[in-house]
Amino acid sequence: MQIPVALQTVVLLALSNIFMTFAWYGHLKNLASKPWWIAALVSWGIALFEYLLQVPANRIGHSEMSLAQLKIVQEAITLTVFVPFAMLYMDQPFKLDYVWAGLCLVGAVYFIFRA
Repeated sequence: MQIPVALQTVVLLALSNIFMTFAWYGHLKNLASKPWWIAALVSWGIALFEYLLQVPANRIGHSEMSLAQLKIVQEAITLTVFVPFAMLYMDQPFKLDYVWAGLCLVGAVYFIFRA
């Protein structure tokens, strides 16, 4: 059974975004007392795994999606990953602005994928 290209792309991009979010923002919680260059090295190490998932995701997705479609899908996934990360891991409060931003991204997905 062949897994649909869109599903492969979304799953790989979602996993990639989890690594990316930790690489970009996790050091603010875990390494706040360390020098910036230690945080940068740790983040680069995490980002390697992000790239190992993101590059194949974009190559697979580009077989059926345009570059703009791939970018909008990635942005929608980023918000989907970031909000739980911010709330659950970084102890940030929920903001209604997350909902409005999500609705804007739903609109972006609609416009970029419409025929």
